[in-house]
Amino acid sequence: MVELKAKTPCEGLLPLDVGPLCLIEVEAGPITSVAAFKGQEAALSKAMQTAHGLNMPEPNRANEAGEARAIWFGPRMALVTGVVADDSLSTHAALTDQSDAWAVVRLDGAGAADVLARLTPVDLRKDGLGPGKTARTEVQHMQASVTCLAEECYQIMVFRAFAETLVHDLKCAMQAVAARRQ
Repeated sequence: MVELKAKTPCEGLLPLDVGPLCLIEVEAGPITSVAAFKGQEAALSKAMQTAHGLNMPEPNRANEAGEARAIWFGPRMALVTGVVADDSLSTHAALTDQSDAWAVVRLDGAGAADVLARLTPVDLRKDGLGPGKTARTEVQHMQASVTCLAEECYQIMVFRAFAETLVHDLKCAMQAVAARRQ
């Protein structure tokens, strides 16, 4: 009988250090898409505050409270990570477990913004994608979510099937940025 073993999306690919840059896989915990029903945005935000201590994020923002993070994911939609979304939210929104659907990595270190600038069209300056801000965008050719966690520290999410491609593209960009700084 074949014995199946669970693997993380980036197993065997990370961690990766190139000069001052570090790329690691993030165990995001439960990931739930929360899509507000029409006209329920305010009620959903209040329910999220009660259940998890954070509001539904404004466009291009991410909110945190303890282990919970709410990442804006489009109009009336967010991803809640780090905690199981409370059932009370289902009164105001469609909840879909997406825990196994995403590869989540964190890129940090001096030059992290320069690495991402090679792969995404997003304005990475503080006014564009500074701490607490997020963007649905492309990373190279993959649809992604990029969230600035702190200065020179980014969380990048792509569909699980693209984990190896994401790591390859980030590694190439990290090496190019490190080479320019020598």
